[in-house]
Amino acid sequence: MSLTDKAIAKIRELIRTGALPPGSKLPPEPDLAAQLGLSRNLAREAVKVLSVARVLEVRRGDGTYVTSLQPSLLLEGLGGAVDLLQGDSAALQDLMEVRRLLEPIATGLAATRISDEQLATVKTHLDAMREAHDDVEQLNTHDAAFHRAVIAATGNESLLTLLEGISGRTLRARIWRGLVDDQAAGRTLAEHEAIFQALSTGDASLSQAAALLHVSNTEQWLREHLRSNENFPYEAMEQD
Repeated sequence: MSLTDKAIAKIRELIRTGALPPGSKLPPEPDLAAQLGLSRNLAREAVKVLSVARVLEVRRGDGTYVTSLQPSLLLEGLGGAVDLLQGDSAALQDLMEVRRLLEPIATGLAATRISDEQLATVKTHLDAMREAHDDVEQLNTHDAAFHRAVIAATGNESLLTLLEGISGRTLRARIWRGLVDDQAAGRTLAEHEAIFQALSTGDASLSQAAALLHVSNTEQWLREHLRSNENFPYEAMEQD
């Protein structure tokens, strides 16, 4: 470990043990450095790294605080990290595989927990998808919102944040799919309707199966397209 890594580990340990609970203010930099047995420069570097990771929050003129440490905050950087893989077709396929492994199970779980109000929200996005049938961008916007509403119904914030980060990266792929395949919108709509109907019955197995079919179809299309097109048109996707 580098000295900076050791400094980071020491601050994390203070947080983990409850010596610095969520929302608490860190000692002034000289005191923190002395408490950790480090130089002020190392303490400062450790604070910078943990601020980027959303573990700490530096408030100008006030001091440095431990954040809420909520999963949605700590995992927030996943989407940005995933975006860095934009030109890597192998990484994109890996992410789609992760989505296939997680999202169907999450959808099945949502079926057992979803409230009438949450189900109504899902239906709102499904209706919007029907209306946006010929508008690829709007279709995919409501597609993403539909899935977010479904996963949110699980009540599992970590799962929601993870899938949000992964699906955000695949959104452009779905947009491109709609542009090159004029049957994609109809198929996508039918698959979403099947998911909604399954959720409406509260049937976890049926909901999981409907979500698995939907995600698998998207993944299969992507793999076939990547095999047939070595220069996957990321530039075109960026423009849309």
